[in-house]
Amino acid sequence: MFLGVRFFASDNYATIHPKILQALEAANVGHASAYGADPWSEKLQQKIKKLFGPRAEAFPVFNGTGANVVSLLALTKSYEAILCSDVSHIHVDECGAPEKIIGVKLIDISSQNGKLNPERILSHTLNYGNEHQVQGKVLSLTQSTEKGTLYSLDELRALKEFCLQKKIKVHMDGARFANAVAAMNVSPQEIVEAGGVDMLSLGGTKNGLMLGELVVSFNEEASSQMKFYRKQAMQLSSKMRYISAQFCEYLENDLWIENAKHANAMAGLLASELSSVSSVELSEKPEVNAVFARIPKAMIEPLQRDFPFYVWDELIHEGSDCSEVRWMCSFDTQEEDVLSFVKKLKSF
Repeated sequence: MFLGVRFFASDNYATIHPKILQALEAANVGHASAYGADPWSEKLQQKIKKLFGPRAEAFPVFNGTGANVVSLLALTKSYEAILCSDVSHIHVDECGAPEKIIGVKLIDISSQNGKLNPERILSHTLNYGNEHQVQGKVLSLTQSTEKGTLYSLDELRALKEFCLQKKIKVHMDGARFANAVAAMNVSPQEIVEAGGVDMLSLGGTKNGLMLGELVVSFNEEASSQMKFYRKQAMQLSSKMRYISAQFCEYLENDLWIENAKHANAMAGLLASELSSVSSVELSEKPEVNAVFARIPKAMIEPLQRDFPFYVWDELIHEGSDCSEVRWMCSFDTQEEDVLSFVKKLKSF
């Protein structure tokens, strides 16, 4: 029904970037060794080290949930807990996969604009050494966050200092890491070093890949065991060349950053155009490729018929007739898509 139409529901709805498709076709010639012993996977390791530094090691996996689970599995002991925000993907949108597969507790912490800080985490670290209570020893951050916001380098440094004092390991959910790098105009390594990141889930599917994500490990002890954790978590691809070939092209000539810059720019255009729509109130300052807004509930269903999107928060409170919605832009979102959407909004 919607074939050929670009939506604002999710960047997962987007197409595959043409260069990624070409890379897949180029890799689809002849036989190649399985399970990562292929030229593309070897090339990917060199690219990751060049991008993040010599300690970095890449482990391709099938999807984002798998990347998060494998990363956290490698960092967490059975009696430890994972500290995360109350809107984090691992808490809200992974069907309990981290708790089921890893077998540990998630402790969700109230966040502000999707972000955590040392003050919010502190109370969950005061029981260290108490054998009757789970120990919160792994912190999972999301950059950019589920609310489309960004941790600044200074905010990440403050969290890093806190985690070093408390001996807490750090995981970063980077499903939209490219959008953060593009928006902050810093190097990927700067973000990782500022946050003291041990494990990064580096996304690709939301930004032009067909499938596949990367676990990037900066923790030497965890890296030495990662291949076993990946296998146990059912995230080891036999034909890994097809994931690696995509990432090789993705990282070549900063394609990943250019894709993210465009998606961010389209969200910026959307936010700017919405300033003239009286029925729409932005609920977060757009920093990457997500626009959060409050709109009358009566507008949602008729608007979704032409432009599918997700309701983020129903805001079911006495006397409230609005809901918070999320509009996502992608690398293939075009200016005319945005203007057509805003025109539709203005028609109500």
